[in-house]
This record gives sequence, C-alpha cells and structure tokens, in this order.
Amino acid sequence: MKNSQESTGTQHKLDVEEIAGHDLMEALQSGRISEEEIGMLRDNIDALPIPGRIPQPVIPFPFFFTASGLYEWSYKFTPIPLPQPIPKPVPIPDPGPIQPGSVNGDAESATDEAVPIFPFWFRREELRLDVDGRYPLMRVSGTIYSGLALRIHWIANLKKVGTNTYSGYIWYKDGNTSWLPHTNVRVQVTKSIFSNHRKVTVTFIGGGASNRTLTYRWKSAYFHPVDFEYDTVEGTSALTQINTGDHPNRPANLPVENLSIETVFRRAGFQVTTSPAGSVPISEAGANATWSNMEMHDAMQVYWSHFANVPQWKMWVLFASLHDFGSSLGGIMFDSIGPNHRQGTAMFNDSFIKNAPAGDANPAAWVRRMKFWTACHEIGHGFNLAHSWQKSLGTPWIPLTNEPEARSFMNYPDNVQGEQAAFFSDFEYRFSDNELLFMRHAPERFVQMGNADWFDHHGFEQANVSPGSPFALELRTQRRTLDYFEFMEPVVVELKLTNRSGQPLIIDEKVLEETDDMTVIIKKRGGSARQWQPFAQYCYHSDKKALEPQQSVYGSLNIASGVGGWNIAEPGVYTIQLALHLDDEDVVSNKLEVRVAPPRSYEEEFVAQDFFSEEVGRVLTFNGTRHLDQANDTLEKVVDQFGDKRVAHHARLALGNPLTRDYKLLKMDDDDPKALDKDPSKQFEELKAKPDEARKKLSEALLNEPAEAADTLGHIEYKQVVEKYSAFLAEAGDSDEAASTMQKAKKTLADRGVLDSVVKDMETQRKQYAKK
Repeated sequence: MKNSQESTGTQHKLDVEEIAGHDLMEALQSGRISEEEIGMLRDNIDALPIPGRIPQPVIPFPFFFTASGLYEWSYKFTPIPLPQPIPKPVPIPDPGPIQPGSVNGDAESATDEAVPIFPFWFRREELRLDVDGRYPLMRVSGTIYSGLALRIHWIANLKKVGTNTYSGYIWYKDGNTSWLPHTNVRVQVTKSIFSNHRKVTVTFIGGGASNRTLTYRWKSAYFHPVDFEYDTVEGTSALTQINTGDHPNRPANLPVENLSIETVFRRAGFQVTTSPAGSVPISEAGANATWSNMEMHDAMQVYWSHFANVPQWKMWVLFASLHDFGSSLGGIMFDSIGPNHRQGTAMFNDSFIKNAPAGDANPAAWVRRMKFWTACHEIGHGFNLAHSWQKSLGTPWIPLTNEPEARSFMNYPDNVQGEQAAFFSDFEYRFSDNELLFMRHAPERFVQMGNADWFDHHGFEQANVSPGSPFALELRTQRRTLDYFEFMEPVVVELKLTNRSGQPLIIDEKVLEETDDMTVIIKKRGGSARQWQPFAQYCYHSDKKALEPQQSVYGSLNIASGVGGWNIAEPGVYTIQLALHLDDEDVVSNKLEVRVAPPRSYEEEFVAQDFFSEEVGRVLTFNGTRHLDQANDTLEKVVDQFGDKRVAHHARLALGNPLTRDYKLLKMDDDDPKALDKDPSKQFEELKAKPDEARKKLSEALLNEPAEAADTLGHIEYKQVVEKYSAFLAEAGDSDEAASTMQKAKKTLADRGVLDSVVKDMETQRKQYAKK
C-alpha cells in the first residue's frame, strides 16, 4: 500500500499499518507526517479502529511506539595521529578486559559499548527484537560481525519480566560460538518518540563468562529490506492487491481492507519497496507461447532492472499466462538455475487458478483471491520458505515440525481437511509463526535472495506441485505403537495414493513401485537429510488402469537401508517424506515421523556392528540369499540372541524364504578368473531346497506372533509373504496347512481393520486351498 503527499498542501496520508505499529517514526523521518500531526494523534491514537486491534484506554503517547525492530551497535578504534615530531611510534592503548556484571545479570554493574570485548579493529552487531507489533514471536536475535565477516548469529526466546524488560535463554547459535559463550539474555527497552533516544540494552549472562552489556541504537522498524519488481508478459496483467471482504467465505473477524503484496510482507517484518514495473515480450516464451524455467531465467536477466549474480534483497515477480507444464501449474519459484537461486518467481494467470469451484458464491472474487494467494506463496519461496508440510526435510536451519493444517500462504488450500473452503474460512492472509521465525530471525544467508541455494537449510524441494492436484499421497506405518521402532527393527512404510477428484483418473499399475518417478527423503533430527537410494529400481512396462473417484492404490517400501548404507539405524527421531512424479506434476506425501529406540543391552550394541551393513540390508530387502554367508550368519545370530524382538521376524523371513526352492549359485574362482570359461558346465552350483527348515523359520516369522509380525512388516508386506508361504505349502502337498495359514493371517488383518476387499481376497484363497 503506497503513501503519498497531497500536492495542494501539507496534509499527509498514512497507511493504517504505519499508524498501528512501528512504522510511525519512519513516516516522521521521511516527511510523510509532521510532528504537529503526531501531536494531533496524541490523545486518541490507541482508540483508532485499526484492523485486528481492540481499542485500548488512552496512555501517555511516547509509550505507544512498539519496541520491535532492528537495532545496531558498532565500535571503532579512534585512529591515533602520527606523533609530531617524536619519531618513536605510539602504541595503541590496551582497552582492557570487560568488567563482570552483577550476579543477577542487571545492566547497571556491567560495562557498555565504550569498551570492546574483542581485540579487533572494527566490530558491528545487529539486534532484531520481536516482542510487540504485528504477530509478535517473543524472540530476540543478533548477529556479530568482525570487519565484513559474520562471526556468530544467535536467537533467544523471551518472556516479559517487567515494564519494557524481557529475559530468556539463547537456544540457537550459528558460527564461532567462542565469540558468544553466554547462555541467557536480559533485555531492557527504552521507547521514545525521537529515534535517537530509542534503544535496547542487552545483558548477556551465563555460560561461565563474565556478564557483558551492550546498548543497541534503533535503526529500523523492519528486520530486513526487500524490493519487488512486478513485470508482466504482454497480454497479461498483474494482480498485486485485493479487497479482503470481496469473498463471503472468510474468517468472521477478518478486517475488511485493501491488502497489497507489499503490506503482507511488511507485516512479516520487511521494509518493502517496489521498482517500476516492466513488460516482457511474449516472443521470449518461444514458439509455443508458454514458459519453461530456462526461458524465464533468460528473460529475468534481460528485463529485471536489478539482475545481478550476487545475493541481494531483491526479487523479480513475473505475471505470465501458462508454463510449459500447462494449466496444472499455477505458480513457481523457477530460479534454481546457476549460482544464485531464488531471485525469480512467476504466476500463471491462465492456469487452474482462474477456475473457481462450481457453485462458488462469488467466482470473480475467488479467482482474484487465488491469484493473490499464489503470488504471495511463490514470493514466499523466494525467501526460502518451505511448504507447510515440508518444514522438517532437507537441511533445516533448526528442527521444525510440519504444519499440514496451517492456514498459511505456504500451505495448499486443498491440502487441509475440508479442502479449500475450510482453508479460506480460517485464512487471515499471513504466514505461520514458524515461517515468521525463519524470515525474521534465521541467519541472513538462509533467507536473502541469491544467497543460500533453494531449500538449503530449509526443506525438500518440490517445485512442480499443483495446488489443485486431484491426487493425495499418504505415507504411514501400520503400527499400534505410534510409529515407535525397536533398535535394529527395519522400518517399513506404506503408501496410499487416492483419487480425490470427482472423475476417474488414469494411472500406471506400478505407480507405487520403486522407479525413477519416486523420491524419498529421510532426515534424522539434528542431522542432514538423505535421499533413499533403493538397491534396485525397476523399469516396468506401462500398464494403465483407471482409478475411480475416492479409490486408492497401495504400496510398501523397506526404506531403512539402500545404496550407500542404512538411512534409519541409530536411535533418534526421523522424518520421512516422499514425492511421486505423475505425468506433469509431483504429488507430495505427508511428513511421517518415526522414533528409533536405543539398544537395551550391550549384546544388542555388539551385534548391531555387523547388522548395520550393506550386505544385511540387501538380504532383508530381497527377502533372503544363499550366497552372502556373512549376512546370513549375522541374521542367525539375531534370531538366536533376540528371538523375541521384532527384528527376528525380518531375520527369520530372510533366512527361510530362499530355502523354499532350489537355488542356483554362480561360482566364482578368485585364484583363476578364467576357470568358468574352461568348463562352462561348472559355472553354477545347484543348492537344493530345504522345505522343513524353511517351514519352521517362516512359520515362526509369520504365525507365532501374527499381530506383531503384521505390525513390523506392515499389512501389505505381511499379506504378500503369507500368500507366498501358503503357495509354497500347497505346492509341497499340504493344502490344509496352506488354508490354515491363510485363515490365521486373514483373521489377524481383519482384527487390525484392513479393507473388506483384502479380507475377501484372502478368504477366496483360503477356500481354494481347502478344496484341494
């Protein structure tokens, strides 16, 4: 929302946001309001009908100003002139140590900025205080610079302990922690109508170090600056503001106002400016008149007035018609090309976002709102914000919890329960507190455009997701223990893909198998994210099938290990998320969190050294081997020592399965590599099946504790291996035992609430065995 001065006099127009918050001082300094006009507001300022604010009793005017904003402290040594005429050089005086503060950390007994605590020529510190104003988070963060280099960034939670006084603990440090050994802060705010009197005095306490006190001077009402340039492709228009009251489906307490993109990001804590808008010829999109990421990146370099391959608080926002992906893509943060990511975003006005739902009360307002939401969503990606369901993936700056039900610009309206109607009925045109925490207080390099790579230190990249996707992908386990896994127990997850549209959709029958179209990200809390690389990826013939409305297909994955080792092994909390590429869009699953328990004995720790090997991982994935003897020996040890643990179900299954049939083993002679060429008849050694031993191991794995087996293997895997075992029994001439096995497994899964169609299928198989 832009402010202007009337040409006919000195009357100034103020954005109501400025009157409501911490922008008033900047308005005074920039000349958009005079001190006399401020005086006119003195008696009634707190009773103004500001959106979202309850009128308060009149209080003394200077206390109206919010404390939140950017403060700065700096120290420079005073240059010492060359001595005249004495030739002997004069040494720089030693500034001396900082005097310790009081025990309780009060500022009165500690030194201030007159004395530096580090022996360097220049030091500068920034402080971001976030305790009032719009969406206060009760946080304070700071950055210490030495010369041009960042030394440490820190964040503390705050609690109000007195008038304009806050205290809290420092919970995040990034950089050389020796520069700030302290563990707590005490913050004293001095408010004033005059900018040179506004300050924050911070005392750093604890950590075995002497108290340190600095006074930071007010610099800005915002935490960072940012500039947007809205360019449009010829024939396309830019929608950068809406009226929040146009559509009837909105929160009852939502203020009705003309809301601009700039205001959205000002409320997030940014001093937003806009550069003059420009026009981009449609010819830049090529012969098809739709845009690829590369074409937009090329256009950005030519038409963006601020383009530079350097980090800067500036972003190019392009309004176009369609992406090459077609109408399923409403917007994209396309700029992940080259060394400086996240500087360009685009919206596609002729995509699905122009189609209001059938029967909507105000279709035109719905479309405007959707276009506005899309623009803010994609610009949010430029700040390195992940989707609401992707907070905990990738390389996060702090462990974050996913927010699948958040009414945030970074969530998809169709993702929440009740879909878009439920989303917009509670949507207040804002970012979530977690997102504001990242935008306001994360280290600058993670947030600034052109700095950290796309989703570096934030999340799992998913650029081609359509908010209007007809598919829903669910990642889950079938556990009765709230996704809690025993130590060494392999983690098996299940996939559920649902057609949530109102018409049949064509999918590949193998859509949930391990192919190149599937990406799985696994992240241990406190560690880096890893992409699961399965031991085998399959190239299937594409057999299509129709997935009816509200119908689902299911799959199962053993993701604990893969190429490169075990992804889920050590005790701790892991988050898992999966993206599935379907035609021209990616479908992203929910976040699944699993917890691995610590070992319960020294014996478990000892065996784990052999268990967590790539060989054992392969054997468990492929349900057995008669070649990898060392892996089999380890699994036998697991059965012998931990037969009552869940891992034993997996071990017995892998040991018993290859014994059900004759096995051909390729013979290798390390001493004579050409031995096989001399006598091809001796290339393979045939190992006979061991049906009795196989029956014992498989029966113990599947039927002794069937509910536990189904719990650890998952319903899909359990049904598959039971069917395979029953077929083996029938082929061996024991149809009665095959029927009994199917009956026991069927009852187990029925008791666990599987689909009726699964139970009926197993009953059909049982009857077939019974007839024989």
